[in-house]
Amino acid sequence: MIQTLSTAEAAYRLRHDDYGDWSVAGAYAMVQYLEQLEADAGQPLEFDEAAIRCDYSEYETALDAALDYGFAPTADPLSQDAEAEARVWLAERTTLIDFHGGLIIAAF
Repeated sequence: MIQTLSTAEAAYRLRHDDYGDWSVAGAYAMVQYLEQLEADAGQPLEFDEAAIRCDYSEYETALDAALDYGFAPTADPLSQDAEAEARVWLAERTTLIDFHGGLIIAAF
């Protein structure tokens, strides 16, 4: 049995996952990313909020995300240069999903 979810329904399920920590904007960005993957593949994806929660994380900045994975900036950590450096570092290692208010990365 297959149930089709709207973008809003899928984002709602992410937001109300007891173990998830998605902002409204982040949940919508995540779902829109998955919808694009479906469109590109031409096949439906199974929606599994637990798997999504384990495979992707939301951050306010690229620097916050990169620091969680052992990144050591060469620039002053409070500078825009460190943010840009972190973004490049992450992009070389994982998927980045940008949205207004933050970014989501795939675990690596």
